[in-house]
Amino acid sequence: MTTRIADTFTDSLAKLTAQEQKAVKTAAFDLQMNPANPGLQMHRVDRARDPYFWTARVNRDIRLVLHKKDGATLLAWVGHHDDAYRWAETRRIDTHPRTGAAQIVEIRETVEEVIIQRYVEEAVRLPRLFADESDDTLLSWGVPEDWLDTVREATEETVLDIAGHLPAEAGEALIQAATGTRPTPSPSSADPYAHPDAARRFRVFENVEELQAALDAPWEKWSVFLHPAQVEYVTRDFSGPARVVGSAGTGKTVVALHRAARLAEVPEKRVLLTTFNRKLADRLREKLPLVAGLDKLDRVCVEALGSLILRLHVQHFGNHELADESTLRHFLEEAAASCSVQVDPDFLFDEWSLIVDAWDVPDMDTYRDLPRLGRKVRMATSRRDALWMVFEATRERLQAEGYTTEAQMAHDLRRHGNFPFDHVVVDEAQDISVAELLLLGSALGEAKNGLFFAGDIGQRIFRAPFPWSAAGVSIRGRSRSLKVNYRTSHQIRVRSDTLLPEILVEADGSEDSRTGVTSVFDGPPPEMAAFCDRDEEVSALRTWLAGLTELGVPSDEIAVLVRREQLKEQICASLGDNTVNTMVMHDAKGAEFRAVAIVALDHDVLPDERRIMAARDEAQLDEVMATERHLLYVAATRARDYLWMSGVTPVSEFFSDLVSK
Repeated sequence: MTTRIADTFTDSLAKLTAQEQKAVKTAAFDLQMNPANPGLQMHRVDRARDPYFWTARVNRDIRLVLHKKDGATLLAWVGHHDDAYRWAETRRIDTHPRTGAAQIVEIRETVEEVIIQRYVEEAVRLPRLFADESDDTLLSWGVPEDWLDTVREATEETVLDIAGHLPAEAGEALIQAATGTRPTPSPSSADPYAHPDAARRFRVFENVEELQAALDAPWEKWSVFLHPAQVEYVTRDFSGPARVVGSAGTGKTVVALHRAARLAEVPEKRVLLTTFNRKLADRLREKLPLVAGLDKLDRVCVEALGSLILRLHVQHFGNHELADESTLRHFLEEAAASCSVQVDPDFLFDEWSLIVDAWDVPDMDTYRDLPRLGRKVRMATSRRDALWMVFEATRERLQAEGYTTEAQMAHDLRRHGNFPFDHVVVDEAQDISVAELLLLGSALGEAKNGLFFAGDIGQRIFRAPFPWSAAGVSIRGRSRSLKVNYRTSHQIRVRSDTLLPEILVEADGSEDSRTGVTSVFDGPPPEMAAFCDRDEEVSALRTWLAGLTELGVPSDEIAVLVRREQLKEQICASLGDNTVNTMVMHDAKGAEFRAVAIVALDHDVLPDERRIMAARDEAQLDEVMATERHLLYVAATRARDYLWMSGVTPVSEFFSDLVSK
C-alpha cells in the first residue's frame, strides 16, 4: 500500500500530548502493515463533501482522518473525535484546475458567515488588494476556483486571515503579492502529487521503516521544499558573487542548501557549503541529505570555514601553533614597551586584529595610507608610524616562535592559490571575517556562480562590519531579498522587528529594507513581564513552562535563553528537574524551537555592562549597542509559536522598548 502524509497531519500530530502521539504512531504503523485491521474501526465520514474521507480509531477519543483513493491512503489530519470529524467535513482534496497540483482545500461555504461578512465590510472601508486581478492570474497562483471572489475582497487587514484559509501555496502567493513582490505562476503537472507545490505538502512512504523515520523525526518541510518564489535564487546563474538576504525565518538557509545541491549536479565540480562555526555547519550537514541525493552529497563538502582553512593550512604549510587572544595581547604589549610606545592595550589589540592582521597589511607605507576600513577612529601619520613598529615586532615574534593567527592562515592560502572548490555557498554570511572573504574573493570572486552568500545584517553578532567590495567581492546588482517568514508567527515577528530599524545600512553604504516582510501563520502574542526579584521571575517561568507541557509542547522543543554563562547555571539550578534546553543567546544562533523564554533581561545584563564599560569612544559604544540589540533579536526569533520575555526591575532598555510598542 502507498501511504502519503500531509503536512496538515504532522502539524496536528505535534499538538497532541506525547502519550497521544505515541498511540497515533502505533495506529499509523498498524494501518501500513494491514489496511484492513479491524482494530482501527474505520468509518466513512458521512457528512463530508469529499466522499473519500474516512476516520480510523486511535483510542477512545483520538481519530485519524484518512483520504483513501486509487489504492493510496493519505494521513490527512489527527485529533480529538469531534475535531477530527469537523475537519474532514470542511475540507476536500482536489486537483487544481490550472496547476494540476493536489491541494487540501477548505470548503468555502463552511467558513462562518460572520467571517465572510467581515471581509466584505473591510473591503468597503479599505482598498482591495486584488480587485483588478483576473481569474487566470489568481488561478496561476494556486487559488481554488470557489475562493476567487473572496480573495478579491482581501485588504491589508484581512489578507493574512484569508491566506490562512487557502492551500498553503496559494496563501503564500497572496502574502507575497501583498508585500509588493509579484508571485511566480505555478507550473502545470499531469501528476497531482508530483507537482512542486504538492511535493511540499505531501510525502510518500512505501514501507513501515520509511513511515517510522518520518513520524519519529521533526518534519523538515521548510528545509526540504522551496516556495516557487525562492526557486530563482537556487537555479539562476550569476556572473559574479551573489547574495540573498532576509530577516530571521525567511528561508535563507533553505535557499543555501538547495543552491549547494543544484551546483553539485555537475559531476566534475566541487562545492563548499560553509558557515562561520562548527555547530551551524553540523546543522547544515544534517539537513543536506534532505535536498541532495547520494551522488550529489559526494561532491559537496560541508565544513565550518575556519575549520576548513585550518585543515588546508596544515596540508600545505604543516603544523603551526595558533596564537590565542591572550598570547597576542601579551606579544603586542611587550612590543609596545620595547618600542617605547604609549598606547591603550585594548586599542592596540583592536588595531592589530581589525586592521593589520585582518587586511594583511604588509609594510609601513601601506599602513600609513590605508583607509580606516571598519574603524572610525582617525589617526595621525606619526602615530601610525610608531604603531607600525609595534606590529612589525609582533609579527616577527609570532613567526620566530612558530605561531600563526586565524587571519594569517587565510592569507597564506590566498597567496598559495589552488583553492580546491569550484563553488562556495556561505550561510550566515553576515559574520564572515575580512580574511575569510579576501580568500574567497581571490579564489572565486570573478567566477560564474563562484560565490553565493545567505545572511542578515540584523543578525550580525560575532564580527565587526566592513565593506565587502574592499575585499574584492562586489554583489552590486546581484543581491535579492526574501520577504516571507515561514518559521515565526506573525505576532512574534512583529514584536521582534521593533528591535531593529526599518532600514539597516551596511558598511559600504548599501541598505537592507526590513519593510514588507510577513509571516504565513498566526500564534499567541508574546508574554512579557518585569518582576521584583529573580525568584519571582523563575516562579512565573515555571508556571509558563508547565502551561506549555499541558498544551503538548515537548520539552526538547522549548528553550530558555540568557545573556551570560553564569546566568545559565543559575537558571538551570532554579529549574531543577525541568528538561528544557537552557543556553546562552549566542549558542542559539541558527536553532529553532516551538517555544522560547528569554529571561534575566535586566538593565545591567543586556546590553552587557562589561562591553559598555570597555567601549573607548562613541563609535565603539554605538557598535556595542547595535550588536546587543541584534543579539536579542536573534534570541526572540528562535521561537516559532510561543515567546516569553522577562527581567528583574529595572529592566533592559531594549526590553522596555519592546513592552512600550
